[in-house]
Amino acid sequence: MTPTAQPKSSAASDTAEGSPVRQLTVFLQNRVGALMALVKLLGDNHIAVLGLSLQDSTELAIVRLIVSAPDDAQMVFIERGIPHTILPVTVIELKETETSLPQALSALLGAEINISFSYPLLIRPGQNPVLVLHLDSPEFGADVLGKAGFKVMRQEDLSR
Repeated sequence: MTPTAQPKSSAASDTAEGSPVRQLTVFLQNRVGALMALVKLLGDNHIAVLGLSLQDSTELAIVRLIVSAPDDAQMVFIERGIPHTILPVTVIELKETETSLPQALSALLGAEINISFSYPLLIRPGQNPVLVLHLDSPEFGADVLGKAGFKVMRQEDLSR
């Protein structure tokens, strides 16, 4: 797998509220210290890791990252030859109730939107838990979740 040639401009998908949250997926050799080196590289470039999911296999680790500056992170990965992809994800702030997650899932089910994977963020811009969702239709999913009363986060809500 090769890195993307240039950072993708998200101007076409930007809205008045801001741009969609973008996840970077990095493919690392399954070696001791590889994740630490990746996080340190980002930190050395003043890029904060806001969310992280790791899927391990025998030879490779797939690291899904939400960062404070996805364009900057992508440029660092390109400069260093680090294989990666970038894709939009839907990020929502859950409500304070214990039924918040089932309500979000029910809204997506009612709209027949599939979830490929999900993980929590390491930060809470507000005081409630924040969940990253990779949906088969991210814009429609964000609209459905917004109408169901969930705050849909934009990259600007998470960035510095």
